Amino acid sequence: MRLILRKPIKSWVQVTQSCNLRCKQCYGDCGSAPRADELSLDEYGSLIEEMAGEGVIDVLVEGGEPLNRPDLVALLARFTPHVMTRLRTNATLLDPETAQALRNAGVGEIFVDVMGASSEVHDWHVGVQGSFTQSLAGVRNAVAAGFQTAMLMIMTRRNVHEVQRFVDLAAELTVRRVGILRLYPLGRARTHWRELGLPLPEQMAALDALVVPDGMHLMTSWHPKNGNCCWQNAGVDATGRVVGCPYLRDYVDYGNVREVSWMDTWNHPLYRKIRGDDVKNACPECAATQGSHGGCRSTAYAFSGRWDAPDPFCTHTNRGIDVAQLPTHLEQLRIEPRSPEPDRSRLLPR
Repeated sequence: MRLILRKPIKSWVQVTQSCNLRCKQCYGDCGSAPRADELSLDEYGSLIEEMAGEGVIDVLVEGGEPLNRPDLVALLARFTPHVMTRLRTNATLLDPETAQALRNAGVGEIFVDVMGASSEVHDWHVGVQGSFTQSLAGVRNAVAAGFQTAMLMIMTRRNVHEVQRFVDLAAELTVRRVGILRLYPLGRARTHWRELGLPLPEQMAALDALVVPDGMHLMTSWHPKNGNCCWQNAGVDATGRVVGCPYLRDYVDYGNVREVSWMDTWNHPLYRKIRGDDVKNACPECAATQGSHGGCRSTAYAFSGRWDAPDPFCTHTNRGIDVAQLPTHLEQLRIEPRSPEPDRSRLLPR
């Protein structure tokens, strides 16, 4: 059964494009300092009120590194009375005091990115020595503060041999939810694709060999769970640009909340098309489990240049595409979003 929504129920909100790490797989190509045109605390407060008023119930907060933003706790305290608020972080800045402050602010769940099961592999990915130890300390602090905590690993050529050890490490840390994620062709990951990209058969072999400990929930998005998330998600980047799914941030611009209402962007013609049902040769098994057709629109568009193409990361619709190699046309698909001048009056509480 395919679900059709008149309004989105979930959102992704990027609260900064800055980060204290320098990850090769960074989808936002983030710098060390926040951008001057990032949304203010009051703008985020008004945005979340609009989202909740339109029916959004769940928001995932990301960066960059959200904890790189000094007012993050105050910002999230504006979110939590309205929506289930989840935080994704590298956890290197998540000390016990900050973890407790986030808990007190009402944050419901924390996702921690860990790029391997060893300092050698993790630190290579993130570009800062010692980060592995700091991230694991952050995981422990999140667990100690009482958070439902999940660990995420983006599978690459350099860490695929540590997938099992990663899952076992999560179990040792009493983390009961883990995500093995796909690599997406955007941001800095695109630049480092030759080092990071992995052929689809090797990805599937690693997943097939994985032994998940009892009581642990594994999140993946390969066949037969490859969905088109655009049908329910309407995300906003740190400058106010609405991109729907975070994995589309290199390819779409539905408008900026400094100029139009967030809900108006939901009805952008391209957005409606991407949420539609016109994908050619979609995988029926993925459609049956996900309530959507065609799989991820980001990878489908990146590798084919067509919004109606099936996702090559699904084994049933790959059709011989080597996902370890990016197509030559990719740079032509990327957009340069226009960033309007901050208008502090538009979204200030009335």
